Amino acid sequence: MVDAIGTSSGAKAPVSFWIVAILSLLWNAMGCADFTMTVTRNATYLAGFPPEMTNWLDSAPSWTLIPWALGVWGALAGSLFLLLRSGWAVTAFAASLIGLAVSQIWQFSSNMPDSMTSPGSVAFTVTIWGVALALLWYSVRMRRAGVLR
Repeated sequence: MVDAIGTSSGAKAPVSFWIVAILSLLWNAMGCADFTMTVTRNATYLAGFPPEMTNWLDSAPSWTLIPWALGVWGALAGSLFLLLRSGWAVTAFAASLIGLAVSQIWQFSSNMPDSMTSPGSVAFTVTIWGVALALLWYSVRMRRAGVLR
């Protein structure tokens, strides 16, 4: 399909695409908010964390911020690229997964506090991975279908 200015506009995006794109934006914005509040040491936000968790965060090597930032901000970029119907969503979601993987490898090889290894915390981590993998898969699928340009 060619639009009025002669560029290919791809396949029409179904309503479900817009729902997924908006929900992904909201989900990934929460990750960015968590990152920002934690890194800036927002006292009100951190007041809800167990003391051993804030101590663990404070003792983390500074390099760990890089993969964490890549994970959350890459995912947000992926969501924005979805909304723009850009094929760059695939690259952003893939980069986000790399950041998530490096961050998680460090976390699980460090001396994480017990509060981060509770069944609820592990379930949340599994959910994060599930959503991240699903968004990468979905963006690849939408690119192949011509929805993403």
